[in-house]
Amino acid sequence: MTPEPCDKCEELLQGYLDRELGDAEMREAEVHLDGCDYCRRRYRFESNLRMYVRTTAAERMPPGLIEKLAELRSTGAA
Repeated sequence: MTPEPCDKCEELLQGYLDRELGDAEMREAEVHLDGCDYCRRRYRFESNLRMYVRTTAAERMPPGLIEKLAELRSTGAA
């Protein structure tokens, strides 16, 4: 059974974002993304999510927030 184009793009998406695909697979993903609004939105979402995670992982939480989270953890565990 041949995978549907969007299913194939889904399989390639993480490798495409990581630039780990070979030339042929990169072209295949790009062609599909150019013509498929749904997959293009998925790509943008995944790309933005990665950027958000990188940005927030680099930012330090304010001390007050750290204390509140510690409180919630200790009361939630009781």
